[in-house]
Amino acid sequence: MHPSRERALLLPPPLRVPLAAAAWCLLLLQADAYFGLTGKEPLTQFPLLGPSTNPTHWKAHLKQCDLLRLSRKQKRLCRREPGLAETLRDAIRLGVVECQYQFRNERWNCSLDGRADLLKRGFKETAFLYAVSSAALTHSLARACSAGRMERCTCDDSPDLENRKAWQWGVCGDNLKYSTRFLKNFLGQKKVGKDLRAKVDIHNTNVGIKAVKNGLKTTCKCHGVSGSCAVRTCWKQLSPFHETGNLLKLRYDGALKVFSATNDAMGHSELASPQHHSHLAKGPPAPRATDLVYIEDSPSFCRPSRYSVGTAGRTCSREANCDSMCCGRGYNIQTRMVTFSCHCQVQWCCYVECQQCMQEEVVYSCKQ
Repeated sequence: MHPSRERALLLPPPLRVPLAAAAWCLLLLQADAYFGLTGKEPLTQFPLLGPSTNPTHWKAHLKQCDLLRLSRKQKRLCRREPGLAETLRDAIRLGVVECQYQFRNERWNCSLDGRADLLKRGFKETAFLYAVSSAALTHSLARACSAGRMERCTCDDSPDLENRKAWQWGVCGDNLKYSTRFLKNFLGQKKVGKDLRAKVDIHNTNVGIKAVKNGLKTTCKCHGVSGSCAVRTCWKQLSPFHETGNLLKLRYDGALKVFSATNDAMGHSELASPQHHSHLAKGPPAPRATDLVYIEDSPSFCRPSRYSVGTAGRTCSREANCDSMCCGRGYNIQTRMVTFSCHCQVQWCCYVECQQCMQEEVVYSCKQ
């Protein structure tokens, strides 16, 4: 694709504050148009970066930063950080694929259709998008550091672990500390927004970051003769991002509707929710730091609108979700023949030989 065409695909309409976070979130949502994603492909593994002094690598890095739809500050940071552009691309793919997986059986399926209009509103779906985008970026940055794809960071250096011994044994902890510190600067979260929508967006962005932190575990390995633990090394390792996606989907299912309330003791406004039963004697009932929050009730997503294309034609499971997804309109039943590998046998020495079988499959799809 011609570079000018790529740039045209990534130009969104103006968004409200916080600009940096909104620009990144919209970039994540445009990844299908940019990468041609289907939601089924594996994540691309980027090769190790060459020396930053290599003029060819440096020019390629600057070009990638220019092609990404970023705010002015984000683009400046990208150009200063060799390896960041490819890490951003990795994060985009990671977040989009996970979002579409988590909502594959819902009326809203994280489609790109209506994405810009959706981000302008304060729906539950918008809350999830902010959370999953910040989580994907946090995860990808931490992994890029430990994989050697970023020049300004390396393995985790937590003081409670013997990291140098771990490095000697060829293992490298995921650097979540660097990732979260860089991310707050990248998304421009030094100051809390004054209006309700800005507070909500920042809150949901931080929920995504906390979800990644929740999956950080200490992994240990023993080294010694015959499996003895003569030497034991430990390092920090992130859980697979799919586990973070599962956690954020649970947060979405239990999201709280909030409003702005004045805290008399502190003298400023805070998020509050009548759905959250607070046991505190003073102050408004505030959502927890792990709660996704929203300010507007979502549309049904049943019919085509500015936010989605509706559910007509969507495949569903008759036992699980056809009644809900089809919004009471009913569903069509079709049969088709599908081909699959069967009767597989391992052949000497090193390959598997399979036959091709066919079977009839019943497909259910929502009526118009």
